[in-house]
Amino acid sequence: MFDFCMDPNALESFSWWSCYLTTGKHINFYISFFVVFALLIVTVPLILIFAFAGAISRQSKILPLRWIGVIYTSMVRGVPDIIFFLFVPIALDQGIEYLRHKAKCSDWTETIRQGNDFVVCQAAKMPIGSSAQWIHETYGFFLAALAFSIVFGAFAANTIYGALNSVPIAQLETGSAYGMTQHQIFMRIQLPQMWAYALPGLSNLWMILVKATPLLFLLGVEDIVYYARELGGTKTARFTYPHSDWRLGYFIVLLVFYLGLSWVSEKFFDHLTSKVSKGQATLGGSS
Repeated sequence: MFDFCMDPNALESFSWWSCYLTTGKHINFYISFFVVFALLIVTVPLILIFAFAGAISRQSKILPLRWIGVIYTSMVRGVPDIIFFLFVPIALDQGIEYLRHKAKCSDWTETIRQGNDFVVCQAAKMPIGSSAQWIHETYGFFLAALAFSIVFGAFAANTIYGALNSVPIAQLETGSAYGMTQHQIFMRIQLPQMWAYALPGLSNLWMILVKATPLLFLLGVEDIVYYARELGGTKTARFTYPHSDWRLGYFIVLLVFYLGLSWVSEKFFDHLTSKVSKGQATLGGSS
């Protein structure tokens, strides 16, 4: 990055560190912290969508819909998370390619499933082979985000389901007595008040989600864990900036980052819980 970095072997300590910490791979390491925030920003709305869909389905008077809600929340919670994190992106990717294959390659005569291989025509590949690298990376990122959303949506669905049922039934009956429809009762009485009961559980789930972000590394996304391993590993003299095993130092940086993020999150949820509980007869606020 700097002009004096042309010959790293001739650098003094401060100049060496200045050049070392501004290499291209280090810049990607710094950017990868924003990948963590991007994952959280993208997944939280999706998690809430899956959560409300699951919770409302479980409350539905339509039996098949209620079964779907129960199966979704029970199955996802009962299977180890890592299995879903690895299975969902592969299943989605192959499902998309299968549909594209059927639409674009109707004259294909070979079988798609050939032993352990999943073979589709070139036009059905996602992303298209000629696409730019950033498109491939973005596609993989959103598959990973969807996997996170499905898994954590199931946990959030149970939290929201319990919170909806915690709203005093007398208030719902009062709304009905005043002639409100079920939709009005839900939107004006049940939904606003259930947040006071849901936020403690959702805040705990948020902390778990934050701690789970390093799993991006297992899904092929080059996140902060990937770069910490790469940059911290021993570099011999054939590398531009040789050094011993510095992985401990890099992982301490990650530790500080996650502890700081957890602390800020805890303060935010404490404030939010206190605010939504004001005026309600819950442990979070006075009646």
